[in-house]
Amino acid sequence: MILGMPKRTVIIFAVLVGIGLIYLLGSNKGDSQGITGGSTGCKMTVTADVLNVRSAPDPNAQVVDKYNKNAQTPAEPVVQNGFRKLADNRWAKTEFLKPVDGANCG
Repeated sequence: MILGMPKRTVIIFAVLVGIGLIYLLGSNKGDSQGITGGSTGCKMTVTADVLNVRSAPDPNAQVVDKYNKNAQTPAEPVVQNGFRKLADNRWAKTEFLKPVDGANCG
């Protein structure tokens, strides 16, 4: 007995907690969860294996996030210096983004 519970109960509980943690921690960052922006109805799909999201439309700007291939993200119709604005302080190279079918991306 562990903590006053049968060993089997403790093992089952630990396995369930582990599965829950794997589910929560294993979610793909490139899924654009919690990202604001794209109020225009524009949504893009990432075509690169890994796409750097930068703080400004500049290849030397700080990387603030990364998206995996086929991730979708809201975007704005603003394109500057070869970068598409995804949200405030979030820019990605246009060559690695394609509009989702039916998206209004200007």
